Amino acid sequence: MGRGNAFEIAVMPGDGIGTEVTEAAIAVLRAAEERFGLGFRFETVPGGALYYRETGATLPADGMDRARAADAILFGAMGWPDIRLADGTEIAPQLDLRVGLDLYAGVRPIRAIPGVRPVLADPRWAEIDLVIIRESTEGMFASRGIGIVADDDSEARDTQVITRRTTERLTAFSCRLARRRREERGTPGRVTLVDKANVFRSFAFMRRVFHEAAAAFPDIEAGHHYVDAMALDLIRRPWDFDVLPTENLFGDILSDLGAGLIGGMGFAPSADIGDEHALFQPSHGSAPDIAGQGIANPTAMILSAALMLDWLGERHGSADARLAASAIERSVDLAFGEKGVRSYDLGGQDGTVEIGRIVAEAVRLGEADRAPPRVKAERSAHA
Repeated sequence: MGRGNAFEIAVMPGDGIGTEVTEAAIAVLRAAEERFGLGFRFETVPGGALYYRETGATLPADGMDRARAADAILFGAMGWPDIRLADGTEIAPQLDLRVGLDLYAGVRPIRAIPGVRPVLADPRWAEIDLVIIRESTEGMFASRGIGIVADDDSEARDTQVITRRTTERLTAFSCRLARRRREERGTPGRVTLVDKANVFRSFAFMRRVFHEAAAAFPDIEAGHHYVDAMALDLIRRPWDFDVLPTENLFGDILSDLGAGLIGGMGFAPSADIGDEHALFQPSHGSAPDIAGQGIANPTAMILSAALMLDWLGERHGSADARLAASAIERSVDLAFGEKGVRSYDLGGQDGTVEIGRIVAEAVRLGEADRAPPRVKAERSAHA
């Protein structure tokens, strides 16, 4: 396990573009390793839909144990539309890992990147810097694999599960993150629960537990918002929001909406974090339509690797790992900003390998060192 600046990383490239963006991210990590005196030992763990087609298993028999033994998991993308389980659902080992390793906090940063064409006309678009915290082990996803289809095929039922323990942990995680963001990025220290408490008892329960748990963080402003209103307000005024914890399915949907606000899924990193383990992956899938063409945008994966370094640095007390994480984020900003990188999903012609190379070089040479940390200059009405 991690000692000082040395870390063991379980790499799960998976399917489709997962393998391509993983290679680009590792190139950036190698540059960070060289510059900041880090040491990575990467162990590749196979798995995914294509692996399932060949072996009948979604992961190797020891795959979960290998993931558990690593300091962190770097995950590409797994799944393929026409390769499915007997119940008709897609192959998704990442969901098994979330439950098996108790990765309850799905961290989905949504941040406008300099140089990316604004999606909204309002100039405050550049201030978008929020984090959706998707509860990743229960909610509607608790019915995965055990939903009921009636014998006469007349109806189907899935059941949502929300527990006090997980809601309390999710709230504490969100409040601690909001506090740290305020200290480091100048964000307002605001946590807004996204629910549907006006209709469902489970969400009314979640809201009550959330406010009870948030009371332990008096320096953090705690509020709530209905999910339908949040979908509207993420379009109308996304710059007003800070940290948004929510149920599993709602987080799944809203994080894609958030990705659309900043240029697409190619710019949306994520982390699934528990009390002991963490997995880092882009929010996008395996994209079979562009797999093998070298045109996938690896930015989400590169930024996920930065999240991994930040988490490792905090967990193991490595200031160098956290410096490397910041350098990667700033180098991405530099690449798309001053250097004018344009990925194919932006209408450009910079491919997967090229973007990885440009960001890695910026990290290696410290080209982004002069850039200050991203801090919001102005805040408007409370969310």
